[in-house]
Amino acid sequence: MSHTDQHRFAMQIAQLSRAWRAELDRRLVGLGLSQARWLVLLHLARFDELPTQRELAKSVGVEGPTLARLLDSLEAQGLVSRQAVPEDRRAKKISLSPQAQPLIEQIEAISTQLRKECFAGIDEEDLRRCQQVHARVLANLEKR
Repeated sequence: MSHTDQHRFAMQIAQLSRAWRAELDRRLVGLGLSQARWLVLLHLARFDELPTQRELAKSVGVEGPTLARLLDSLEAQGLVSRQAVPEDRRAKKISLSPQAQPLIEQIEAISTQLRKECFAGIDEEDLRRCQQVHARVLANLEKR
């Protein structure tokens, strides 16, 4: 693969990521959540057990203080709560409140519809091969 092709591929990945998030954000605007907040809710919903604030920050890919501010606003909206961890006074477990569930279902439905639209006409084998390439690029990045 030439340097130009590698550059083009890297730029497409960045553009795809931005375009995906922008479109999802546009579709979710009616729910009254910023991208950062709906992302936290989705990540939180995918944990099998209540995560600590540190575990959630790692999952979302944000720094601790950034997550703390997001959790403050989500808590103010009544969507999450923090609970002390008995064995570690500094740690907090994060849980979704019951009123967050319908919101998460809406976010999931909207994102599922977007995925259907985005992947229309793409062959399964092409998609699998693309996933393999992306996984390899990501593995190479994570070696650093």
